[in-house]
Amino acid sequence: MRRRAALALPFLATAARAQGFPDRPIRLICPLAPGGPTDTHGRVLAEVAGRLLGQPVIVENRTGASATLGAQLLAGDSRADGHLIGLMPMTVFRLPAMQRRPGYDPLRDFSYILHLTGYTYYVAVRGDSPWRSWEDFVGHARANPGKVTYGTPGTGSSLHIAMEQIAGLLGLELTHVPFRGGSDNFQALLAGQISAVADSSGMAPLVEDGQFRLLNTWSAERTRRFPATPTLRELGIDIVSNSPYGLAGPKGMQPAVVRRLHDAFRAALHDPASLAALDRYDMPLLYQDSETYAATARRAVEEEGAAVRRLGLRID
Repeated sequence: MRRRAALALPFLATAARAQGFPDRPIRLICPLAPGGPTDTHGRVLAEVAGRLLGQPVIVENRTGASATLGAQLLAGDSRADGHLIGLMPMTVFRLPAMQRRPGYDPLRDFSYILHLTGYTYYVAVRGDSPWRSWEDFVGHARANPGKVTYGTPGTGSSLHIAMEQIAGLLGLELTHVPFRGGSDNFQALLAGQISAVADSSGMAPLVEDGQFRLLNTWSAERTRRFPATPTLRELGIDIVSNSPYGLAGPKGMQPAVVRRLHDAFRAALHDPASLAALDRYDMPLLYQDSETYAATARRAVEEEGAAVRRLGLRID
C-alpha cells in the first residue's frame, strides 16, 4: 500500500497543478517582429484569452533564426506547465530538414494546442517602379540574371521557398535577401535596397497609399481587398501558398492544461476582435483542434522536408 501511494504522489501533484492552471501570467512567444499581421493578431488573441483564463497572456517577440526562436524556447522548457506557449509558423517544420544538427524535433518536442490561421501572400515592387505587371518583372529578371533582388522575412521561410520554386519554374536567377520581419523587408524596398518583396498582406497600407505596387497574390482566388491583382495560377504558375500556423507548448503538457488553453484560444479566435484583425490582413480562419493540428504537423514535417530536399536548401 505504501509503495502504491508513493507511486501515485507525483501523478496527484501533477493533476493538482493542472487543476490550478494558470496560476501566473502566461508567456506567448511571437517569432516575428512587432507590428506585422502575426504580432497584431497574436496580441488580440492574448488579450481575449487572458480574460478567459484569469491571468494575463504576455506577448514576447523573439525574432531571428528563420522564425524558430520561439520553438527553440518551447523545446527547452522542461516544466511544460502551460505558462510558456508559442505561435508556430511553417518554418518550424521545415528548418530541421535544412540543418545537420537540428535544435529540436517538431514531432517530439511540442504539445499542439490548436491551429489558428494563415497569411495572404503577395509579390510587390515600389509604386514608382517601371515594372507595371508580373510579366514586366519576369522579363527584366530574364534579361538580368542574378541582378534582381527580392526580400523575405527570412531564409527558409515559406515566402523564400515559394519564390525559389517560382524562379525554378520560370528559369529565373533571382537573388534572395533575408530580413528579420515584414517591417524591415518593407523599409528595404522603400529605400530602394531591393527590387521586390515577397511578403504578407501586412504591406496593404503601403499598397493602398501607392508606395507599393502588387504584381501577384499566392492565394487560390483573387483577394477581396485587391481584386485587380492576379493569382499565380492565373499567371500560369500552379502554386497556392498561405503558410498556416497555430499555437503549441512544450512536450509533456498535461491534457487538462492543453484543453484549457485550447478552449480559451478557440473562443478568442472566434471573438469579434479577432475576426476583425483577420479581416484587416486578409487572413483566413483555419481552426483545428489539438488532435487535428498534431496530425497536420506530422504531414507538414513530411511535405516540407521533401520540398527542402528537392530544392537542395541548407543553412549550415
